[in-house]
Amino acid sequence: MKLVLIGDGDSPHLLKWALALAPRVSLYAVSSRGFLPGFDAAVPAARRLALNTAPRFAGGNAALLRCLPRVAAWLDAVQPDWLHAHYLSSHGSLAWLARRLWRLPARIVGSAWGSDILVTPERSLAMRWLTRRVLRACALTTSDSQHMAQRMRALGAGEVMCFPFGLEALPERTTQALPYRFFANRGLEPIYAPQRVLAAFGAMARAWPVAELVVAHQGSLLPALQAQAAAAGLARRVRFVGRLDAQAQAREYAQARWYLSLPASDSVSVSVLEAMAHGCIPILSDLPANRELVRDGDNGLILADAALPSADMLAPLADRAEAIARANRAWVAEHALFGPAVERFVARLAELQGQRRP
Repeated sequence: MKLVLIGDGDSPHLLKWALALAPRVSLYAVSSRGFLPGFDAAVPAARRLALNTAPRFAGGNAALLRCLPRVAAWLDAVQPDWLHAHYLSSHGSLAWLARRLWRLPARIVGSAWGSDILVTPERSLAMRWLTRRVLRACALTTSDSQHMAQRMRALGAGEVMCFPFGLEALPERTTQALPYRFFANRGLEPIYAPQRVLAAFGAMARAWPVAELVVAHQGSLLPALQAQAAAAGLARRVRFVGRLDAQAQAREYAQARWYLSLPASDSVSVSVLEAMAHGCIPILSDLPANRELVRDGDNGLILADAALPSADMLAPLADRAEAIARANRAWVAEHALFGPAVERFVARLAELQGQRRP
């Protein structure tokens, strides 16, 4: 079965899909940007097409659409069975238009990433129309939360497979977590509300004088966040460490007792799953997908809009920290490992391909 990934090859998330699919299909890849070095282990350079554009979350990605003839010609030469688009409003549109305008025989499977379903269709009637067209063009779609799957069906999706964008393996716990260490590693962009993460930590820092926060990742809000930390007198207790590789990030998870993720919109986040697998206690915003993972006050904390955590909220969780860590790791092991989910996904593609062949 010949499958072409279409997405952002600079994203570790697309690389994770590539590594999982490579042993199971004949894999090719089109990237709107370039490719991370890790793609060499999954997709030979001769099977890759890098468009080297700079897609933006906010839209207006005309440069990507101008690559459409080049993409269609490349796909026509490959003759794949499946076009597997990741992030539907941009790469899904590219796959849909290439197939429709150039009459390619390949079918489309689409994997939603979160904001492409939960945010983009609400921005304008045009984006809602486009999202509907892409979803209806997909023979199969995937979602990482039941909440997002429901939204996809409401927008016109047919068959939706739902499974978390989980872990390749459960990490070992080799380091004792520091009781007052907080960790956050979502993008430093407005959708992830990192200002609220700092405010939440500030509330705990006043109650716990030895508390500290490590903020990973990059984004346009970094200067404002550094200024916010300094203004709150937290400059020495908040470390901004930038984008981390997998090993460095694993060390930060392992050392943190608490994990902060407070986006305004989200599906099931792989970062939250990673934190739970490492034994962190998650502190999350009140979103439907987050409630699929956390029972408020039991295995983590759900913060209502604009609410801040308090020592009274966290103390009962801290008293049960090890039991929570074991329970969260066990849930991830049972429900959120990526390999078995991809195996089911590929098997379903093979079934659909077989149904079509006669």
